[in-house]
Amino acid sequence: MEAAQVFTRNDLLNLLPQDDLERLAPYLESVWMAQGEVIFGSGDRLNYAYFPLSCTVAMVSIMENGSLFEIALIGNEGVVDSNFLTTGTSLPKVVVVRSAGYAFRLPIKVLDREFNRTGGRRKGTLHQLLLRYSQLLMIQMAQTALCNRHHSIEQQLCRWLLMSIDKQDSNELHITQESIAEMMGVRREGITVSAGKLQRAGLMTYHRGRILVTDRSGLEAHVCECYQTLKRESTRLFSQLDDPTPFT
Repeated sequence: MEAAQVFTRNDLLNLLPQDDLERLAPYLESVWMAQGEVIFGSGDRLNYAYFPLSCTVAMVSIMENGSLFEIALIGNEGVVDSNFLTTGTSLPKVVVVRSAGYAFRLPIKVLDREFNRTGGRRKGTLHQLLLRYSQLLMIQMAQTALCNRHHSIEQQLCRWLLMSIDKQDSNELHITQESIAEMMGVRREGITVSAGKLQRAGLMTYHRGRILVTDRSGLEAHVCECYQTLKRESTRLFSQLDDPTPFT
């Protein structure tokens, strides 16, 4: 099977030209990512970059009192790469597997070599993709902070659910309401009430740590504008890879 067919389950790999994929293929290893596994801790050195296929990964800030707060979510649209884990906010952060599944891992030294590869006088496609994804991640962090400050818990939950199913291509999530509340930085009671409203409206079902989104369009009707803002930014950044204007 051609490399372009093998790696279509990760959007960034899918956008790479055939020759780029063929250079990376010998170094990419499929690995199982267990729920709760810590990929990167504050002060750690990351030896591999991870391209999620069916797992989702949360970037979490740790406050001085020990409480956790999810600042970004990474799934099959992106990559976990130490280059942007050490930039942005100075708060201590960890990267943890939130939903189990598979990912490709690639040695950081190989990724760095490909990142710095030039084609003539121009940097290659992987260089562009990683820069744009890093920018998208920063936008996601800022939009998440804005959403948590200005929108209701029900709207935040809708955004969180939609983002989660988008990033793993499945309408089913395995996570407790307590974990959702912790990641969103709200009281569990607020999540319970909001989830109950969504369930009674027929938009989702919840049973013993299993969430099934049953009406995606209904969730989109309830969600705040933050979800569509992030979707538009993703389209803007990745629709024209040879166009420098997305960085303006």
